[in-house]
Amino acid sequence: MRSIFALEQSDSPYDQQIIDISWLEFSSSLILVALTFFLSFALKLQIEKSLLLASFRAAVQLLAVGLFFTAIFDHGFSELWSWLWVLFMILLATTIIRRRVPSVRGLSPVALLAILISVALVIGVIFLLSVIEYTPINIVVISGITIGNIVPSAVLAVQQLNLQIINRRSEVESLLSLGADKEIVTKFLAPQIIKTAITTQIERTKVVGLIALPGAMTGLLLAGIEPMDAVLIQLIVMYMILGSATVTVCILVWFGLKLSFTNDLRLASEK
Repeated sequence: MRSIFALEQSDSPYDQQIIDISWLEFSSSLILVALTFFLSFALKLQIEKSLLLASFRAAVQLLAVGLFFTAIFDHGFSELWSWLWVLFMILLATTIIRRRVPSVRGLSPVALLAILISVALVIGVIFLLSVIEYTPINIVVISGITIGNIVPSAVLAVQQLNLQIINRRSEVESLLSLGADKEIVTKFLAPQIIKTAITTQIERTKVVGLIALPGAMTGLLLAGIEPMDAVLIQLIVMYMILGSATVTVCILVWFGLKLSFTNDLRLASEK
């Protein structure tokens, strides 16, 4: 199973490629984007600009990643560059979470801490226990999958946190008036917020393989990997995502709730 991720059985990693896609063949996939653009225009959905921007950004970002991987393979860059890339992804994810929910104060340090801990846990389990071989390319791949799936759950968690404080304001104020401290209020609100934030990920994990073939497995199958190896790799990825998302959400909600109150036990939004 490790050989799927560690391309060390050949002098060149490209010798193991089974699918060789030309730029012309790649361009043909834009027909589907053009169809979506046409439907948007015909139905007056007014999403043409967003569609073009999303398609362009996806191409630029993935091509940049491709060039980075090529540099690692062809020029033997040290793992330092891989760790720098991981750090960049972590900082970018923190920024995205902060921008999605600007109303929550002091969120950036908490989001950064949550992502760092989750990524560290995943890397520790995957590489220290030799589930997958430790290589520069694998560091980026595993970290990228983890961070990419953390962000939606984290954003949903913070949005729910903000919503719960607004909708249950009277309950919170009643608790505070009865002498409750931050710890009690946090324990009161946190379970429902965390449950809501990770339910989507849990449901996605439940139906995997039944109504959808996930990305990692599909890519491996298209590349000619043995089906059972592809399944095992996908299971590793799914469990990795579920665990890291849950850890991130728990940290964000727990500390985020504490930041929602001042030292004199008033809602921070009242300041």
